[in-house]
Amino acid sequence: MKKFYFVLILMALPLFSFGQELVTVNTEQVQELKGFKMYPNPVYGEEVYITTASNGSKHIKVYDVFGEVVLTDRISTNTLNISRLVPGVYVLQVTEQKKTMTRKLVVK
Repeated sequence: MKKFYFVLILMALPLFSFGQELVTVNTEQVQELKGFKMYPNPVYGEEVYITTASNGSKHIKVYDVFGEVVLTDRISTNTLNISRLVPGVYVLQVTEQKKTMTRKLVVK
């Protein structure tokens, strides 16, 4: 009986060691915006304020729950006009100086 287990283990060993593929993951470090703040959230009005440590020009993309881009804008101030958005949950992506920050945005 011991021989049977030994043979079984010897037969299964190659399956366990070679049957798994090596998966690589993009190891590029994501650089986030320093000092990022977005307020108010949830939003009851028509404007969202977005500030960062450098407060430079920002490229904004807003996605709906289906992943569709519903708003694209470039702002040089800290105010984003969202009057075209209907109430709901969105994903806000802010890019400034090749650094990106993504946050959930709730519009009431």
